[in-house]
Amino acid sequence: MGLRILTVNAGSSSLKVSLIDSDHQVVAEQTFETSGGEVSDTKLEAAVHAMGEVEAVGHRVVHGGPRFPQSVRIDPEVIRYLASITDLAPLHLPASLAGITAVRVLLPRVPSVACFDTAFHSRMPAAASTYAIPEEWRQRFGIRRYGFHGFSHAHAARRAAEMLRSPGSGLKVVTCHLGSGASVAAVWGGRSMDTTMGFTPLEGLVMGTRSGSIDPGLVLWLQRHAGVTEAEMTETLDQRSGLAALAGSADMREVLRGISAGSDRARLALDVYVHRLRACIAAMAAAMAGLDVLVFTGGVGENAPAVRAETVSGLGFLGVEIDETLNKNVVADADISASAADVPTLIIKAHEDIEVAREVRKVLSST
Repeated sequence: MGLRILTVNAGSSSLKVSLIDSDHQVVAEQTFETSGGEVSDTKLEAAVHAMGEVEAVGHRVVHGGPRFPQSVRIDPEVIRYLASITDLAPLHLPASLAGITAVRVLLPRVPSVACFDTAFHSRMPAAASTYAIPEEWRQRFGIRRYGFHGFSHAHAARRAAEMLRSPGSGLKVVTCHLGSGASVAAVWGGRSMDTTMGFTPLEGLVMGTRSGSIDPGLVLWLQRHAGVTEAEMTETLDQRSGLAALAGSADMREVLRGISAGSDRARLALDVYVHRLRACIAAMAAAMAGLDVLVFTGGVGENAPAVRAETVSGLGFLGVEIDETLNKNVVADADISASAADVPTLIIKAHEDIEVAREVRKVLSST
């Protein structure tokens, strides 16, 4: 469908709108800060009008819950359902709902689609998506490993196939989305086979303010022996852990500057971060019984050469090796592999908006 699609990505601290043309190209985009997920009607209206003609809208929504394993056209019932599952992603879903409401007021006659970050991972094999907990819990509450950052992983894998001139093949791609939130995925022939985030975006890698995976027994111990409440536990693990807890800053740039200044605290933070990242990359490769290409994307993945270098230095057994000069002077999209590497390493600019637009076309063409 040759539509001009407005994509809306409303986060807890920012809102990005992009206009995608029929050739899957970003022709205009604007990002501005929000406060507590609240959307400024004035700023949003100005941004939308600056885009020109809009024929459809795609909203990136972090979680579809058990009801929506695929993108869906937005109606009042969809909005009510998303409001009912905000506790699955309390930092993100309220902002998404605010964005949906605001855009529906501005463009009431333009069809809109909710595009779920969890959808890309909805076809993961049962072995990867199932928790070893009682079936009653899994059935009653829809508990499974949902996975997140789906649009980023999908775009990175698709773009990797294009760059390696193997579109449509059974390419085994490990995609590393590294930003304030972070996850790794195993993508085989365009299908998600496994990923590091699970029921919530808290599982997996060490992140800016999130702990990543910890022993669930530790949570129980702290509740029992330290009197930590559910609200305090949630706030601490989501917003006061990760790099912020280890280094005093959630910003990887500050962590790297701290290392340069001789900070032992910053050094430990990066060591913990990279240790977990390497292990997860290896696990994703194991999920596909091999690896054809490694991809870094997201703010840290695209802009932190030191993180890429330290990560890859421990992955030689997978055939991964990068060129030091290329790594330090890269502009995405690019190949930074060493000439002797068996497995290429690519840097790909994150374009969740392009994947959201693809989803909008798919949904509207089938209705």
